[in-house]
Amino acid sequence: MSGTKPDILWAPHQVDRFVVCDSELSLYHVESTVNSELKAGSLRLSEDSAATLLSINSDTPYMKCVAWYLNYDPECLLAVGQANGRVVLTSLGQDHNSKFKDLIGKEFVPKHARQCNTLAWNPLDSNWLAAGLDKHRADFSVLIWDICSKYTPDIVPMEKVKLSAGETETTLLVTKPLYELGQNDACLSLCWLPRDQKLLLAGMHRNLAIFDLRNTSQKMFVNTKAVQGVTVDPYFHDRVASFYEGQVAIWDLRKFEKPVLTLTEQPKPLTKVAWCPTRTGLLATLTRDSNIIRLYDMQHTPTPIGDETEPTIIERSVQPCDNYIASFAWHPTSQNRMIVVTPNRTMSDFTVFERISLAWSPITSLMWACGRHLYECTEEENDNSLEKDIATKMRLRALSRYGLDTEQVWRNHILAGNEDPQLKSLWYTLHFMKQYTEDMDQKSPGNKGSLVYAGIKSIVKSSLGMVESSRHNWSGLDKQSDTQNLNEERILALQLCGWIKKGTDVDVGPFLNSLVQEGEWERAAAVALFNLDIRRAIQILNEGASSEKGDLNLNVVAMALSGYTDEKNSLWREMCSTLRLQLNNPYLCVMFAFLTSETGSYDGVLYENKVAVRDRVAFACKFLSDTQLNRYIEKLTNEMKEAGNLEGILLTGLTKDGVDLMESYVDRTGDVQTASYCMLQGSPLDVLKDERVQYWIENYRNLLDAWRFWHKRAEFDIHRSKLDPSSKPLAQVFVSCNFCGKSISYSCSTVPHQGRGFSQYGVSGSPTKSKVTSCPGCRKPLPRCALCLINMGTPVSSCPGSHSVTQDRMQWHDLGSQQPLPSASCLLGSGDPPTSASQVAGTIGFRPVALAGLELLNSSDPPASASQSAGITGMSHHAQPIFCNVLINRK
Repeated sequence: MSGTKPDILWAPHQVDRFVVCDSELSLYHVESTVNSELKAGSLRLSEDSAATLLSINSDTPYMKCVAWYLNYDPECLLAVGQANGRVVLTSLGQDHNSKFKDLIGKEFVPKHARQCNTLAWNPLDSNWLAAGLDKHRADFSVLIWDICSKYTPDIVPMEKVKLSAGETETTLLVTKPLYELGQNDACLSLCWLPRDQKLLLAGMHRNLAIFDLRNTSQKMFVNTKAVQGVTVDPYFHDRVASFYEGQVAIWDLRKFEKPVLTLTEQPKPLTKVAWCPTRTGLLATLTRDSNIIRLYDMQHTPTPIGDETEPTIIERSVQPCDNYIASFAWHPTSQNRMIVVTPNRTMSDFTVFERISLAWSPITSLMWACGRHLYECTEEENDNSLEKDIATKMRLRALSRYGLDTEQVWRNHILAGNEDPQLKSLWYTLHFMKQYTEDMDQKSPGNKGSLVYAGIKSIVKSSLGMVESSRHNWSGLDKQSDTQNLNEERILALQLCGWIKKGTDVDVGPFLNSLVQEGEWERAAAVALFNLDIRRAIQILNEGASSEKGDLNLNVVAMALSGYTDEKNSLWREMCSTLRLQLNNPYLCVMFAFLTSETGSYDGVLYENKVAVRDRVAFACKFLSDTQLNRYIEKLTNEMKEAGNLEGILLTGLTKDGVDLMESYVDRTGDVQTASYCMLQGSPLDVLKDERVQYWIENYRNLLDAWRFWHKRAEFDIHRSKLDPSSKPLAQVFVSCNFCGKSISYSCSTVPHQGRGFSQYGVSGSPTKSKVTSCPGCRKPLPRCALCLINMGTPVSSCPGSHSVTQDRMQWHDLGSQQPLPSASCLLGSGDPPTSASQVAGTIGFRPVALAGLELLNSSDPPASASQSAGITGMSHHAQPIFCNVLINRK
């Protein structure tokens, strides 16, 4: 508190009281007004609280600082520092029977009068009061008083002090402090260190000093200008804040040489800093002539030992009121609550709301934290929104191995739940593309296989001007209609639409039979009608009406079809044109639209959006000319791309247009799973390298990792590497050299050396692999096998009995009860030498090969041959045997 600007203090233990002090002390009581009206004479602090004035004390003039007694005190014992250096104990609304009545009015007087700048009660020994004074060349500036000290000759009686009630009582002037510290320097701020009642931190003129009252002749200090407003973090007693002008210094008392952090404020000087007593690491600062309080949230993040990086700070500002703020005070118990006071004593009760931290788990559980509360969003019993969420769908599909069936590609829509007609159309399209690509590659390799994955749009463009129309007879009617002659490209388009099978025979019979088996009676009848077979269409409708789940109205539709006439002005045509719009099934609508349309004008069929795209495209391939077909396909493709309709993949294929369509689909649904699997199915390399495709793939991989589907992600990576060789991941396990640490296996993947062989005679030599006996990085020799002495890295085929070594070793591991060394001694000491290295390995096991070699040397029977002797010598020279063949097999 400086000048006449008011300061504010919360009671340490009475959480509903605070004091405002400037020229006088005013005690207020705070109460909630949520369920009650504002009382007369009360001051509105916020929408939920009001303050009532309890008492005023005007008997302490020239106040410079105030400190509230820290122990529980219903009479509000206060220490007031005055401009002449005296410290007065006073109270508000004191009781004459109070245990502190003997302390009220007691004054503590320094030897030389000068301003008292700061006061601090000891939190452990509540009788100790520290006072910081201005500099005097012949006196100390830090005085520690014992408010309950015994009377001594140095205590001078006989001075009267006027109290608030107008009464007079004899009091005592205490002139001898308990401790005197800080000579020849001014003290601007004080605080006791909570970890020890004998440690006092003082902000002197040009340094921060820590005084130990057990040895007052010594002190620990650091030179700095930030000596004002020293305050200790209540949750981290080694962290201290101080300020100077517009900078805040954060100190760590364990490393007191320099600040661990410096916060730069606005150019205006600071007036107050205070730690929040209910929130860890939250520091509030106030600048002069400002209505904004800045908050610094100091996060605890682990840093490496010796790292000089500053701690993480989250900074924000709050504006409790519109006027300038003179001072503020944190509430001692209410979380993030403070009272602010303006220069004209207008007060405001303000709560700093915590940042809301959201946590959304990969399995759609939503939680958030606000302050000390943790909230969880629970799903209602009848709410099925979670099941509709695309993340839930993708997770269930991943568990069912959706997208990984590369043989029967169409089955992937069943793995997806068989609920989305667009997914069904997509996977059938990809299945047909794969099927006919393989068929074309077998007939004529490299011919038109890539054209299939380019989609019907590219297929149709490749056949412009090659098709002529002709008249074909109806089946069941004495009538002819104009249809297009089907060339190879249009037949391929019909095959991709699923209407016809392989070959040049245009027969929709198998397709109709499959539709009938699935119960799609209306669609089957429409396809039969589009192929000029009205008799089959009527037959299908009758079958549908008589089926178990059939619609009896199909008989009525069949009856209407049977009355078809080609006369343009007939009553039948007029009634069908009117009533077809009232039909609910789109396929029944397009049947009558087709029968009542003029030749070459089939908009009623082509632009019925509820009809499957593959059926509309197949219809267009049969009845539209090249120009009309190209125009229609172009328009329909743009519509599919804009809508993100997966049925449009039939038109775009896995091309750039397909990526555009899939981008719209992902933007609409968020289904990166389907986008990834679809693009990997048969896209060319330039499409796979598209940034959007790579973005979908990586996001899906991250999603699998977030779900902890490690095996599913590995399966996806394997699937990706098969379909996209350029994405093959790097090796995760390799053999490194003990000397230089580099991999020794990269030399095996280099281009094999082309042997000379018989090339000089005109016969090319076969590639041969060179033996690697040293590290390609440092040229140090590679270790040798303890049995066969072949260098590690030599191909397996060159090691005799290598397969049996591995097999015998695995068998020995299965026989856990057998010990290798006794068996080795029995075999090797029996007089019958081992026939091969594999026999030794199979007998003695894997790890104790060197020991077996030593035992072989100590055997009474000499080696049977020089080669065996060399092998024994080799084993004795190698302390760490390595089975090169086993390592190579695992690689």
